Amino acid sequence: MPMKLHIMHCLRKVAWLAMLPMAPVMLAPCHAHGAERPPQRAELLAAGCKTLTERVAAVPGSGPVFLGSYEPAPGGAALAPALTQAAFVYDNALASVALVACGRPDEARRIADAILQASRQDRHYHDTRVRNAYRAGALPTGAAPLPGWWDAPSKRWFEDAYQAGTATGNVAWAALSLLAVHEATHDERYLDGAAALMSWVDPGRLDATAPAGYVGGEFGHEPRPIRQGWKSTEHNVDAYAVFHWLAERTGEARWRAAAERSRGFVAAMWDAREGRFLIGTRDDGHSPNIGPSALDASLWPLLAIPDAPADWRRSLAWVERAHRIDGGYGFNAHPDGLWTEGTGQAALTLQAVGDDDKARPLWALLLAQRAPSGLLYATPEPRIRTGLSIGPTSTTEDFYYFHLPHLGATAWAVLAAAGWNPFRPGGCLPAGCPGPRTAAPNARNTQE
Repeated sequence: MPMKLHIMHCLRKVAWLAMLPMAPVMLAPCHAHGAERPPQRAELLAAGCKTLTERVAAVPGSGPVFLGSYEPAPGGAALAPALTQAAFVYDNALASVALVACGRPDEARRIADAILQASRQDRHYHDTRVRNAYRAGALPTGAAPLPGWWDAPSKRWFEDAYQAGTATGNVAWAALSLLAVHEATHDERYLDGAAALMSWVDPGRLDATAPAGYVGGEFGHEPRPIRQGWKSTEHNVDAYAVFHWLAERTGEARWRAAAERSRGFVAAMWDAREGRFLIGTRDDGHSPNIGPSALDASLWPLLAIPDAPADWRRSLAWVERAHRIDGGYGFNAHPDGLWTEGTGQAALTLQAVGDDDKARPLWALLLAQRAPSGLLYATPEPRIRTGLSIGPTSTTEDFYYFHLPHLGATAWAVLAAAGWNPFRPGGCLPAGCPGPRTAAPNARNTQE
């Protein structure tokens, strides 16, 4: 059996074993040309799939559900009020795609159904957007509730301004979730839902100011949120992936044109002199933001754009120089700690460019971040900085990751261990992949 096919066979077998209900997972070593596969990768995949499946199953029934993004660290303080009920759309979209990679379409579609409902039924908007976060748990009938908290001293209900807003990249990730579930189920509702979501992005978030691309979205509460005029490399990569996918599946020229616009912006952010991607523009949508470096903006173009210029691979050398720390990778340049989510992204990207040997040490590192609950910690450090601000009302660089079990970090680790690309139909990694591939078998279907 060719090496690549053998690897995928082994990983699918492990993911299937992980799905056996309430039974211990027995992992047999996989061999390829006489070489043993890293057991840590197999364990990471099996345990991650099991954790995500159990998280969905913990919400009774088969209806739409949003999963909480964070939980308190064992022996640690309670979550901040803004995080207690928060189910971030980005984290949930990742979890949904990871469940597809695990061969669990029924669980994946419960999250996708929540995204569909949230897009179609909002307490104020009627334009198919999704908010950045919703209240964790089963969705009631009607508008999807937002997270919030009661402040006893002031006797007021509060909602976080970022969570109530809508980021362009988060809308794109919600659409990626729907597209992945569409591929797994062939239910046209999800394809239509993805198209509806991206109709909020294009043309509404398009800014033709050079370099043309899609702006950051909206921050804050209805009825007058603040327009985010900056353009993000990462957001435009996300948008490109969805537009390209929609163009492939629908044949509609509008999606091809939108894909070219977002790709053009990403290309404009390539700094050939330094061999890296800029994070995006400043608030004017025009001036390059040359200071920060973000790991995801450095990696995702290599995953999402199948025919990316070969020169863009130099971004990996930049990542090695600027983002390496403690055997893994940090969020920003010269980081102050390991970013688990980004280390999973790096492991997947290294596979995409054929550098599996460099990804190999990352499996044990990712496994070491596992909390007793099965979720992975966002970082092993008490707190790491990103160098970014949460929103336009911030007066400092107040966007941090904390030592908390995190849904998004867990989902990225599963995707990396499965070798599953969330930006491409069927999870396809190599540029020459002709179309969707089969996910790990669903244990319930196998037993029928």
